[in-house]
Amino acid sequence: MARNEEKAQSMLYRFREAQAAELGLGTRADRRPKMASACKSLRECERWRGEILRELSRKVSKIQDAGLTDYEVRDVNDEINKLMREKRHWENQIIALGGANYRRNVAMLDDDGKEVPGTKGYKYFGRAKDLPGVRELFQSKKQEQEEENQALSFYSKFMNQGPAYFGDLDEANGKLLEHEREAEEKEWTDEYTNVREILDLPIDDPIPDIPRGSGKDVEMDAADSVAPSSGGADSMRAHANAAAAYVGFLSPEDLMSPRLPTREEMEGVLLALRKQALVEEYFGE
Repeated sequence: MARNEEKAQSMLYRFREAQAAELGLGTRADRRPKMASACKSLRECERWRGEILRELSRKVSKIQDAGLTDYEVRDVNDEINKLMREKRHWENQIIALGGANYRRNVAMLDDDGKEVPGTKGYKYFGRAKDLPGVRELFQSKKQEQEEENQALSFYSKFMNQGPAYFGDLDEANGKLLEHEREAEEKEWTDEYTNVREILDLPIDDPIPDIPRGSGKDVEMDAADSVAPSSGGADSMRAHANAAAAYVGFLSPEDLMSPRLPTREEMEGVLLALRKQALVEEYFGE
């Protein structure tokens, strides 16, 4: 019995014990639990997460070895992904126990600020990116992203446009209505003169005004006459009043054009939503 105690206190035994703990080959009582949810101690969760990080560091260094075969590289890459999933489980348990949130990280980006392929789901490390089939996968993803960026750059000029792009504000200042009225008067004059020439009638007679009807048509004409001198809101209100005269069960408010938000207003709303999401994530609400 004394001999076993002496062996346990020897320098070689303690060195072997520390080496086995570093390699994750400790005793049964000192092994990492298979389920992170079974550990209820925050300190132990931090310890096991640190052990997984050390194992990941060794595996990532090992996968760079040029002497490994393709099969060994695939096995090491599978082990790294398995450790990454296990690390994620321990980080979730740490958050559940009230510890630090290690999951709040930034996506891996390249020099152009684009997300690196293979950073979601199954990942490839070191020499695994040069394996047969994997290289073509990365090239195809890069080509797809370039095609999507080209299409996005072409259609970007048609995106995020305000109501002015769709012509909803053309009649707001009344200039278009005034131009249409002048064109209408000119066309009426030309056609009236042309008809009198065909019928051999005197051309010097005064040209009558355009017949615009009576009753409800007169109300529409009055609404048109208000547009050039008034602002956009008054013009739309006048048109709504004239249209409501035709439809008895609708009020002018129901016929008013809806107000579309501008691009600046939409950006403000999206910014407020992002701030709220960050606050909820930070405070855990």
